[in-house]
Amino acid sequence: MLKLENIAFAANTERGRKDILKNIDLEIGEGFTVVTGPNGGGKSSLAKVIAGLYKPTAGRIFWNGEDVTDMSITERAKAGISYAFQQPVRFKGITVSDLITIAAGRDLSVSEACEYLSAVGLCARDYIDREVNASLSGGELKRIEIATVLARGTDFAVFDEPEAGIDLWSFNSLIKVFERLRTLTKGSIMIISHQERILEIADRIVVISGGTVEKAGPRDEILPELMYDRACPRLDKVNS
Repeated sequence: MLKLENIAFAANTERGRKDILKNIDLEIGEGFTVVTGPNGGGKSSLAKVIAGLYKPTAGRIFWNGEDVTDMSITERAKAGISYAFQQPVRFKGITVSDLITIAAGRDLSVSEACEYLSAVGLCARDYIDREVNASLSGGELKRIEIATVLARGTDFAVFDEPEAGIDLWSFNSLIKVFERLRTLTKGSIMIISHQERILEIADRIVVISGGTVEKAGPRDEILPELMYDRACPRLDKVNS
């Protein structure tokens, strides 16, 4: 269980200090949680605060009852919280097999590494010895990164807009990967996304707007409201 208590985050901008997150109180348990909301609402900042990339300016973060607020991203990874970047990093000279082995934190056999690639829909034979460089497409990199999350075996995985920068075919493949991941993972998965197809496979949806939690609840309760808002935007939003 991840618990956020009164989390706030502010950043220094050219126009001065700006409040990004404001008094976030949120609990995320097992299952598939999708965090959505308008651009600039604070979704990615929330993901980075949870992962340890950003330090909150106020509030506390608890993971399974332990206060992890002051832990680094490395310490949180060891505690069981992993983070997948919006734009996966490329590593010249490091093979896919190397990357999965590093993520696992132990020596893996070729067959074990191949199993993780197969789980994300990649033909292991075609990828196991390839370098994690510019020769890989955005969609391939996203799936390889998910394979490293599986290899790491963390209990809480955060994916920041995994659909960013990939084509439609890769996106359709990515949806299938997340559907598979949802059945393979017994812990918690949190995805930052505004894509309807990702929202449709969520167990729970959290809407972040203006740096605060606007609404949160089961998919069947929140998704119809979101679809209605998109089809029939409120006058105050249209005129703003």
